[in-house]
Amino acid sequence: MAATKLKITDAAPLLNSVSIPRLGFGSYLSTTNQCTASCLESLKAEYRHIDTAQYYENEKEVGNAVKQSGIPRSEIFITTKVVEPKGSIEKSYESLLNSVRAIDGEDGYVDLFLIHNAAVGTGPRKELWLALERLYKEGKTKSIGVSNYGVGHIEEMKEYASVWPPHVNQLEVSSPPQFSKPKGIVVEAYCPLVRNQKAEDSTLTAIAKNHHVSGAQVLVRYSLQKDWVPLPKSDTPSRIVANADVYGFHLEKDEMDKLDALDQGKNGSICLAVSNSL
Repeated sequence: MAATKLKITDAAPLLNSVSIPRLGFGSYLSTTNQCTASCLESLKAEYRHIDTAQYYENEKEVGNAVKQSGIPRSEIFITTKVVEPKGSIEKSYESLLNSVRAIDGEDGYVDLFLIHNAAVGTGPRKELWLALERLYKEGKTKSIGVSNYGVGHIEEMKEYASVWPPHVNQLEVSSPPQFSKPKGIVVEAYCPLVRNQKAEDSTLTAIAKNHHVSGAQVLVRYSLQKDWVPLPKSDTPSRIVANADVYGFHLEKDEMDKLDALDQGKNGSICLAVSNSL
């Protein structure tokens, strides 16, 4: 594998010509008291992409961090996710609008809005997607996509979607992303640090030692070299900075192969194993 010169300012093109920053900052389990401070730390460390969700109950705090940062809104990419349908397209659309308002105010927007989970069922998936399409066409979100969707779920969307394929599929790193790449769908990788459960893995620690970096930095770099958009999360300022300091080394092909070999498929999932069938 030829060395690839990556930079923290790198962005990936989505299917609708919007660009998504290649490194994101995750906010899951960042409480309302902590979230704004952590997001501000991430922005100081030059992250320009923050991921939140209705389910996290911290959309407002993410928005507060963006406002307090002094960085122009146009320079920060915000992803959020809708957790459940409300019983009609209109009611789900209002739920989406409430998230936009919480993050960026009455006249604001978000950069990417996702359906959080395919497990809500066929009818609810359709309801949410049609509500997202309305939000997208009105410019309240710049892009739309899905999370935890398998092959069958994405193919199913052809029956009702006017925007297809989705621009992004957000998946746990251990979930199979192979379907998304050939379709041009960008893969966002959540849990790229495996919640520190692989910190003592001998393969990972050996590679980290070879590059004089931490195992977490290796895992973020690994996701970047896989052309994913990793979303590392921490509430510790020093780790927030370290997780973005991954541009001074390159993982060689044999190292990437060794990390690939650690994949345990569904058995390795720590959050949600994605099924490729409905």
